[in-house]
Amino acid sequence: MSEARVIRFDELEFSHRGGPPGHAEVARAVGTDISNSMAAGFARFDGCQISWTLLYDEVVVVLEGIFRVRTPGGVLEGKKGDVLWLPDGTELQYEGEQALIFYAVQPGNWKELHGITP
Repeated sequence: MSEARVIRFDELEFSHRGGPPGHAEVARAVGTDISNSMAAGFARFDGCQISWTLLYDEVVVVLEGIFRVRTPGGVLEGKKGDVLWLPDGTELQYEGEQALIFYAVQPGNWKELHGITP
């Protein structure tokens, strides 16, 4: 079991996840090195669209800009302070305009559970 800790935003490393066009990047704050039950981090989206089918439950908090999630059921749009709930199995496209988000997913070891290697 890991110990309680502070993860400093300014010490996180963002990795490119999409674009051009536009740009998307992700920084994991809590990963399997800390917890198998959940994972969390930050992402930036600006003029970039990323398609994905969720392999976990996800909660997104919009910190800056406009963040959109396109699903077969419609478009979810969040602004600063809004929370988006995205259940396991949702087919979607992430996109945003100068968006900074915080995300948390459960289970945190979803890659291992689905046989996805880094």
